[in-house]
This record gives sequence, structure tokens and C-alpha cells, in this order.
Amino acid sequence: MGIEDKARHAVEDTKGKVKEGWGKLTDNERLETEGKIDQAKASAGKAGEAIRDGVRDAADEVTETARNLTDGRKD
Repeated sequence: MGIEDKARHAVEDTKGKVKEGWGKLTDNERLETEGKIDQAKASAGKAGEAIRDGVRDAADEVTETARNLTDGRKD
């Protein structure tokens, strides 16, 4: 994922923490819940990024192994 997506998830997480904290401070359960939801969305986005990064890394490794085999190397 790009830096823009990572930044967007970080902002969403921070926004959620602020909302949750403000909700607790003002005894506003709706705002507190919205903050928790924003944080959960950010966490899901970060998890998706981690999965995509892992799949990309695995694909790169398979490609490199295939290249090495076709070049006659066994790295």
C-alpha cells in the first residue's frame, strides 16, 4: 500500500481516539462508540495492508526463486 493509505489509516485511528476520549469526557456514549468504530476501521485497513504486503513479498520471493532456477542457480 502507498504512503497515502497508511497516512489515511493513521489519521482515522487518531480521529477515533479523539472522538472516544471526548465522548468519555462529555459522557456522550454515541460519540464514544463512533470513536471506537473509527479505530476499528483503521485497524482493519492496517491489517489489510499487512496482508497485501505479505502476499506481495511472497510473490516476489517466488519470482526470484523461479529466476534463479531458470538461470541455473540454487540460492
